[in-house]
Amino acid sequence: MPTRHRTTSGSPYEAQFGFCRAVRQGNRIIVAGTGPIEEDGSTTPGGAAQQAARCCELIVAAIEELGGSARDVVRTRMLLTDFEDQEAVGAVHARFFGDAKPAATMAGVSWLCRKEWKVEIEAEALLD
Repeated sequence: MPTRHRTTSGSPYEAQFGFCRAVRQGNRIIVAGTGPIEEDGSTTPGGAAQQAARCCELIVAAIEELGGSARDVVRTRMLLTDFEDQEAVGAVHARFFGDAKPAATMAGVSWLCRKEWKVEIEAEALLD
């Protein structure tokens, strides 16, 4: 069985809820739902676009730490708490992952881990 490699991002929820930011086994990297958390544990200030950008930054950093890149992303899921934010979040998604053109889902949810979160994103990458 191939070795599994894991990476963390420092989110306070990783220890609290018992998960890691991303796992790589073989050529597959799976990135957990990623909220807009700053290095100090606070929520990224601003609207949905700023929060989505922070989520994407954390996702790309995790994938790079495990040997991949944004171009390796083949699947994303964007969870939004407000229908009105879809254009802003979609534009950020395109900026980070548009070259990869992953299969993507955008869905509305009633809540996320923190009341002020407007978006959470997860991703999967396949390396050549």
